[in-house]
Amino acid sequence: MEFVTIFLGLFLSYFLLQAIFSVFGVAKSKNLPPGPTPIPIIGSLHLLGDHPHQSLARLAKIHGPIMFLKLGQISTLVISSATAAKEVLQTQDLAFSSRHIPDALNAHSQSEYSVVWLPVSTQWRALRKILNFNIFSGKSLDANQHLRSKKVQELVAYCRKASQSKETVDIGRAAFRTTLNLLSNTIFSKDLADPYHEDSGREFKDLVRDIMVEAGKPNLVDFFPMFRKIDPQGIRRRMTRYFGKLHATSEELIQERLKLKRLKQEDVLDVLLEICHKNPDEINSAHVKSMFVDLFVAGTDTTSNSLEWAMAELLRNPHTMAKAKEELKDVIGKGKLVDEADISRLPYLQCIVKETLRLHPPVPLLIPRKTETKVTLNGYIVPEGTQVLVNAWAIGRDPFTWDDSLEFKPERFLNSELDVRGRDFELIPFGAGRRICPGLPLAVRMLPVMLGSLLNNFDWDIGLEELDMTEKFGITLQKSEPLCVVPIPAT
Repeated sequence: MEFVTIFLGLFLSYFLLQAIFSVFGVAKSKNLPPGPTPIPIIGSLHLLGDHPHQSLARLAKIHGPIMFLKLGQISTLVISSATAAKEVLQTQDLAFSSRHIPDALNAHSQSEYSVVWLPVSTQWRALRKILNFNIFSGKSLDANQHLRSKKVQELVAYCRKASQSKETVDIGRAAFRTTLNLLSNTIFSKDLADPYHEDSGREFKDLVRDIMVEAGKPNLVDFFPMFRKIDPQGIRRRMTRYFGKLHATSEELIQERLKLKRLKQEDVLDVLLEICHKNPDEINSAHVKSMFVDLFVAGTDTTSNSLEWAMAELLRNPHTMAKAKEELKDVIGKGKLVDEADISRLPYLQCIVKETLRLHPPVPLLIPRKTETKVTLNGYIVPEGTQVLVNAWAIGRDPFTWDDSLEFKPERFLNSELDVRGRDFELIPFGAGRRICPGLPLAVRMLPVMLGSLLNNFDWDIGLEELDMTEKFGITLQKSEPLCVVPIPAT
């Protein structure tokens, strides 16, 4: 692995004694959760591999759902069951509510202003309130429903144009453009990509992909903080450049709006600028730009990835797709767009979305947390400063919870009250507790509408006997190979 190679060339002798003392110090601690025995210097880093969520799930089968590892110099707790997740995310939510910040997110001071990475505090509560009230509240979402409907219409129109020329559609890229324009219209009242052009938005999507990959890849600095100043892999330097591009775009749009003071758009940007003017101690321009980064990076990537996984699973399971299309035909009529008001009348479509999120949670290890003080968890001692990873990917595939846990079976939810909104810890693709993803209300509206509209208007020709379902690990879970299919007008 890249970081191991670099590490071995950096002051190996210096680390040896320190690492050994560190390992023995952990070994003498009492009541730590079980876990693999660390080896000098690297601890259990060698066990992570290229897909840490999968490796940690396998280790949890040996050591249990509450597992302690030493990753370099970093103590790490891994949670891999619904029962343990409930204890961490609900019962002792406050004790586990701080963030463990990857060094990559210190680039451009993103972690100092972002609602995702700030600790629970007065500042965090103020930013979270702004998000919840002005963007993700039921009232705000209802007011912007016409925007989402328009963007879905554009997505279907793009696919219809491709069908006429028998061209393939990159589902993830098309969904990304749709979500990007939805967010940009909600915030800035303008499109950031041409909804009808395949290459439009490519640079923005590539930028978001690069951010997710860099933030999710193993970073020597995260395991050995003393290397922070030299950034040996250059991850923070690259992230500084990537965040800088997003901040520059935001700054340009903000300045453009400030020049048009009399032309009020009454969108999110207007609201934020008004709050900045009236309450500069509550939110300033740095918070605004970091908020836009959070929204555009997390909102576009997670939604487009989830739609791509859903379509891939349906193409692998044609009987499930046929059943979904039959429901759509019976309830709203073939060839029509799905409206948000239709979702409650489409239970099988909702089941497909839940099953997709069970098998392919957008953030497989959720966003890492950290203990600020020593915590007792199920009789175990979790030391102060421990990184906490909740393996939503493993929880969604737990055979003790789910029958045929690796099979795509939406029917399992038909007579079930389980939901993705953070109340049922068997299914937590958006997290739970006070740090649950603020964008959840938008995602649960957008995903079924986009997916249902694509299914109800087209048949899909994959042109392959077997579909590649390999995962590409980052902060978010992407398909290694883009899903490119030819839309055929539904008959």
